[in-house]
Amino acid sequence: MQVRIARTALSHALGLALVGIAGAAIAQDPTPAPETPPPAPVAQDAVDLDQVVVTGYRQSLQFSTDAKRQATGFTDSIFSEDIGKFPDTNIAESLARIPGIQIDRDVNGEGLNVGIRGLPQSFTKTLINGGEAATASIGLNRGNQNREVDLNLFPTEFFNKLTVYKSPQASLPEGGISGVVDMRSMRPFDLPGRHFNYSGQLDYNTIGEKFNPRGSALFTWTNDEGTFGALVGASVVRSRISVRGWESVGWMNPGLNYQQCGIAAPDGVDPLTNRPVECNPGGGGSLQMPNTVPDNASTIGAGMTPGDTIDAQWLMEQNPGLSIGQITEALFPRLARPVDMSGDRERDAVVASLEWRPNDRMHFYLDSLYSRANYENDRIDVNLVGRTFGPSGFLPTNMQLDENNVVTSATLVNAQFILEARPYRDEVQYWNLNPGATFWFGENEDVKLDVQANWSRSWFFRESPTIMPASPITTVDYTNNGTPAFAAGGLDLNDPNAGWNWAGGRVNLNNEKRVTEAGRLRADLQFGDDVQNIKVGVSHDRSRRTITGFDNSPAWQEYVFANVPPGELPNFLRPGPAGFITVDFDAFKDATDYARFFDEAPESGSSQSVGAASGGFDEKSLAAYIEFNGETEIWNRNLRVNGGVRYVDTDQDITGPVTLGGVREWQTLSSAYDEWLPSFNAAWDVADNWVVRLSSSRTMTRPNPRSMLPATTFSDPSAEIADQGNPNLAPYLSTNFDLGLEWYTGDEGLVALTMFNKRVSGYTYQGINVRPFRDLGIPIDSLTENQLAALNANGGLDAPINVRQQVNADATLDIQGWELIWVQPLDMVFDGLGFMANYTDIDLEPTGQEAAQLAGNLFGIAPVMWNATAYWENDLASVRLSYNFVEGSAQRAVGNNEGGINYGQYFGEDRGQFDLSASYTLASLPSEPQLTFNVLNITNEETRNYITYPNVPGEIYQPGRTFLVGIRGTF
Repeated sequence: MQVRIARTALSHALGLALVGIAGAAIAQDPTPAPETPPPAPVAQDAVDLDQVVVTGYRQSLQFSTDAKRQATGFTDSIFSEDIGKFPDTNIAESLARIPGIQIDRDVNGEGLNVGIRGLPQSFTKTLINGGEAATASIGLNRGNQNREVDLNLFPTEFFNKLTVYKSPQASLPEGGISGVVDMRSMRPFDLPGRHFNYSGQLDYNTIGEKFNPRGSALFTWTNDEGTFGALVGASVVRSRISVRGWESVGWMNPGLNYQQCGIAAPDGVDPLTNRPVECNPGGGGSLQMPNTVPDNASTIGAGMTPGDTIDAQWLMEQNPGLSIGQITEALFPRLARPVDMSGDRERDAVVASLEWRPNDRMHFYLDSLYSRANYENDRIDVNLVGRTFGPSGFLPTNMQLDENNVVTSATLVNAQFILEARPYRDEVQYWNLNPGATFWFGENEDVKLDVQANWSRSWFFRESPTIMPASPITTVDYTNNGTPAFAAGGLDLNDPNAGWNWAGGRVNLNNEKRVTEAGRLRADLQFGDDVQNIKVGVSHDRSRRTITGFDNSPAWQEYVFANVPPGELPNFLRPGPAGFITVDFDAFKDATDYARFFDEAPESGSSQSVGAASGGFDEKSLAAYIEFNGETEIWNRNLRVNGGVRYVDTDQDITGPVTLGGVREWQTLSSAYDEWLPSFNAAWDVADNWVVRLSSSRTMTRPNPRSMLPATTFSDPSAEIADQGNPNLAPYLSTNFDLGLEWYTGDEGLVALTMFNKRVSGYTYQGINVRPFRDLGIPIDSLTENQLAALNANGGLDAPINVRQQVNADATLDIQGWELIWVQPLDMVFDGLGFMANYTDIDLEPTGQEAAQLAGNLFGIAPVMWNATAYWENDLASVRLSYNFVEGSAQRAVGNNEGGINYGQYFGEDRGQFDLSASYTLASLPSEPQLTFNVLNITNEETRNYITYPNVPGEIYQPGRTFLVGIRGTF
């Protein structure tokens, strides 16, 4: 309590002092102009670095090299080639050119989120103009519930600089253990005068097979006196969502009962309904076969006798050469399904910025950005049903297995297909407002005050009904040569009149709404110039998010089954684009009163379409820091230092729906924590064009909100065990050390080697905490009579309860790695030629008492990443060929609803992607228009993961190649 009171008093006193200083600065006579202009804001520094004689892509590289050289800590930056001319079509793709950056791609191949140096995307703090960027959107096939930021909402044309801070500074916002990405939007005085930039493109995807337009316009103006400027811009994208793929939704093996396993059941145990563990040693068992041969055309056509007992002998006769142990471990896809996703994507965005510089002592600015996107994505797939619907699954015959018991071929009798047709409709909006001011005062203008506010809000809604008719029972020829395939015998899956029905089928009506909001108020006071100074500052941050699922599936399904009998189903089915049927969605909705059920959909505990849990968080943080910057000489060589400490105090409220005693209500769990985060950076020019760089720091990332949601379950009749989220999870903390050597070879040339080490604590696993009942937030009147009696007998409100929840592991993740970057102009070979490349290598080692639990939760960390770009340009033309490679890594554990195989884990495969960018300038025409040509994913690489074995694929997506032709210019 004393710390909190002292902290509050300090912040109030400092805030009052800053307001007083600002008033004094404004009150000063602005008439006398200083002999030298005041230092430009930090965001401008790189634009005025060293004399640059090249233009275009090489100019952006030189800006990046010079910015890296003059920085004190470990930073990398990417600059716009010119106003509105960022060198990549996607911000995530631009960031991938920085060493240690790993892109998380959506299923259509588009860059979505970024991670830094092997840590998850949620460990990256993403800022827009210094304030938190929090997006509510999710990808085409995602259920993000952590702190990821979708970068595809932001047009590259609106930004002129991206900076990645890999080593922290006390003045930077906390929250990014792996690093901070700051996206700097355009402002009028970035390019004084009057300028109008335009661009237009057509893109064509080889799967979508449709031309789509996109364009942007940006106008910037400053007055002749240099006191006022305005910028306004707009970006419009109309594109096609086009993805083909294949999914398994987990893999499974047969779950044999005593009869099928061939062992005697103990006395009193039903041999037909019980499935002994010794007959299913690999876990899983989602495929549960009937006890006797069903009577249908499929079984009779296969020569089987309806009514025969299916026991161990029968299974081995149907699968010659296999033992019952091999049969029970045979691996099949749980829901083998080819997937087709197609639809339209619209994104409209506007940016505006005002700057006012009434004199040399004051600078005011107001930045604003709005982005809106709509997605209409008809996702259809046809499932070869492996998991059991109803009393029985398919009967595998003539199975062939490899050494890992993966089925390479089989004939599946008594099989069935389920169509899954889901017309996603997504809408997302994002607002960002960023006012601020800088004041210089004092006789030598050696005191500077920065004040800034930043507010963003994002809103997302997904509508995703699902229509799932079932096929007749049939016989399937199944093969797996790396990608499972099937032939459905005499059944034409693309025929609406093939006998589709509701037996085993269903319909769902699931929707989801998300709202995020982030705000920041900060004040920074600097004593000294931009080289030698002491800074102090305070900031107040608030971040909120709510996810709400809606589900009206039971009511809609009852109405559908009553009003669309199987005989009328063909009226709503159509041949599909991928070899199996689809649904006339509009006609089906009209015939089933869909709009009413949509409007009446009640809240639910989760969004079934993406698996996101309903709930939210509200975080309030107050931070204060002190930081120093300075320069000196050691052995006649310049040494730059930066050091400081940041204190942050966070209060959290975690809310979510719980159902206790048959009553559903929203429950709130609260927690608080505070941390001290010191940092030190130094850069020493040890020789001409050589720099040694060092950094040591402590960083923090707040815990995953999904793991803290209440989700309280208290159904144990003895009142001893509860399941609940854990609002008291400690944040992730990392102790970091970086050491680098850099050689600046001239122009944009650079060779840099960095070694880094992070020791991260705070990882979580499913454990047990013992807490008194009174701390669970459960109303005592919600308990059953038996629970209440048991609770009172055990201590009443103080009774100890074993709470199963995520807990912090007593372990540390040791991350060691190195990264190399080489940027080299090759003018000596051919004028305008050059290349850039970087390579990152990462090793992980969990240590500590619970290292094993930590090791089982390390996902998405690529051990090797590299990318390279060869470029050539002159005054008129330019060509760039880029390659980005990420080595495969563990992605996630297999969920209980994905077959339950106890040794299963998802792994991503290695993936590399070639991209081409070229342009030619028509210098003799007005605005010097530049013709552009880009190709994304030249070699048509797919994205693929697998479960434990490479021929056990989980998800395969083919985004195709994308061609873009366009024109852009500047007046």
